[in-house]
Amino acid sequence: MTRFVDVPAMSRLVHDIGVTQFIGELADVIQEDFVRWPDFDKSARVANHSDIGVIELMPVSNAKSYAFKYVNGHPSNTARGLYTVMAFGVLAEVETGYPVVLSELTVATALRTCATSLMAARALARPDARRMALIGNGAQSEFQALAFHSHLGIEEIVVYDVDPRATDKLIRNLSAFPSLEIIRANSTAEAVRGADIVTTVTADKTYATILTPEMIEPGMHINAVGGDCPGKTELHADVLRRARVFVEYEPQTRIEGDIQQLPKDFPVVDLWRVLAGTEAGRQHADQVTVFDSVGFALEDYSTLRYVHAQAEKRNLGVDVELVPWADDPKDLFRYTRTGASRAVMRRVA
Repeated sequence: MTRFVDVPAMSRLVHDIGVTQFIGELADVIQEDFVRWPDFDKSARVANHSDIGVIELMPVSNAKSYAFKYVNGHPSNTARGLYTVMAFGVLAEVETGYPVVLSELTVATALRTCATSLMAARALARPDARRMALIGNGAQSEFQALAFHSHLGIEEIVVYDVDPRATDKLIRNLSAFPSLEIIRANSTAEAVRGADIVTTVTADKTYATILTPEMIEPGMHINAVGGDCPGKTELHADVLRRARVFVEYEPQTRIEGDIQQLPKDFPVVDLWRVLAGTEAGRQHADQVTVFDSVGFALEDYSTLRYVHAQAEKRNLGVDVELVPWADDPKDLFRYTRTGASRAVMRRVA
């Protein structure tokens, strides 16, 4: 049987663990897998683009497990009452191909994205960072704020979005965390002034320059999350030229990240090498560092294995017969008749 973790089960799982603990534990799991980077068979995601969005498949595997995520990105969805990003994924055994877990990944993708940002900032931001600017206050924003507040010591976040209602929502949701000071800004420039870390999580599929060179101050760490497909950027090219830039999987980031604006020989650093201790991260306190984050399949593999382990531990989810029960593995035709299934869906919690 395959464990199915739907949205209610994921919500219960996050609630039972605690959202900030979930983020911290997931960041550790992702880092464990990044350190083992050479063990994985990797490729850039397969993307189908339209004028208004993108649908992607993101596969990765090692000797034991295979994972993939289906995910979209449609910024206009919010006008239709849908999320911009929606996802699900599968973790399977390499030895047999059997699907072990089928999980919602819309909520989990938000958690894994902020956990990856946290992992990168631990390695790249100044240790004394206490103030963050958060540009873009949509569905990902609270997760980023909590990750940096709970696990990196950020005490003050200055927030800005072109849609004031998004900022209202962010402030309302984060009111449950009184030790985190939230300050509303009237512009991006105002928000980033004096920030140690700048996180950009905007959604528009356009060549944008959310951050421009005159906004950048010595020692900033820029967590550029929103630019994640061809034709979609957040940073002016000169911001990148003046910084030390770190990437997840370079062949994918060259196509999808902010560095798509620059020549193919523009130097970047593989984040996994920093985490493994074979490459330097931040080289001095005044250096500007950029994590050109586009999201990579290994992060979803880590998320699926963490979710699977935690769901099993807590008996959360549903066991489903996603593939036929093979009491006679040479007889598939029997499933053209009713009553051939071994079991029906069984909710385990």
